[in-house]
Amino acid sequence: MSIRNLKIIDSSTIQLFSELLRGVGRNPKEGSRKKGGIKVHTLMDAFSGVAEFVRMTAAREHDRKFLYQLDLPANSWLVFDKAYNVYQQFSKWTVQKIWFVTRMKDNAVFHVTKVLVDRTKKKNVAGVLKEQYITVGVKQNGIEQERLKLRRIAYKSKDGKVYVFITNNFSLPANQVATIYKNRWMIELLFKQIKQNFPLRYFWGNSVNAIKTQVYCVLIAQLLMVVIRKKAATKKSFANMITVIRLHLMSYVSLLEFIKDCYKAWKKANGSPFAFQT
Repeated sequence: MSIRNLKIIDSSTIQLFSELLRGVGRNPKEGSRKKGGIKVHTLMDAFSGVAEFVRMTAAREHDRKFLYQLDLPANSWLVFDKAYNVYQQFSKWTVQKIWFVTRMKDNAVFHVTKVLVDRTKKKNVAGVLKEQYITVGVKQNGIEQERLKLRRIAYKSKDGKVYVFITNNFSLPANQVATIYKNRWMIELLFKQIKQNFPLRYFWGNSVNAIKTQVYCVLIAQLLMVVIRKKAATKKSFANMITVIRLHLMSYVSLLEFIKDCYKAWKKANGSPFAFQT
């Protein structure tokens, strides 16, 4: 089964008002410390590696509220961790033919309606251990409104860890469900890429709007770097490319050519190889 519209959801918290950060936060009372944070909720396209939709809230807001902000076409695929388990939203997505893959909570209450695969008693088994059809209760105001049908897949990785996935799609092969969830780590790499190359250590305003604007500027810069890197078809790491651009942003040299071949582009622009002044 081909998946062409895979989105990844997660959030990252930017710590604010600590002793290492300056220019933000209200003045604390005597004897107290500045504190706080902003949570960046992100919907990322798995194929482009960039954020498509971002919402910023106070760090204390629960991740699951972000799901209510999404507007996705039918046959979209979503992958996220178990912090986003909201059966009521899962039921709406099923009607809209929006598919998801996530991990099941350890304390989840469910009823097994059918067992398709059960290899739990076999020794030295890796891959799919168990595949079941289950139902879970969808509650509203504490009252169960319906039973939602899901697939439950227990999967054992090569290192011996067992993961339990749930999905509302009944046609995707069980092994592919596990593969989709592995893609969730791409958004962790996105957050790491941003924090390492565009560190938000200082903020130039102390209002909510100023802080959000600066975060959006960082996201825009990351998007531009991804576009440039793809156009240049370079094998340079993202961090190395950022360094090259930072040092030569105002140089009279073609940026794309310089990223592709630094020596050739510099010689073309200056008529001589690299020359360093001492």
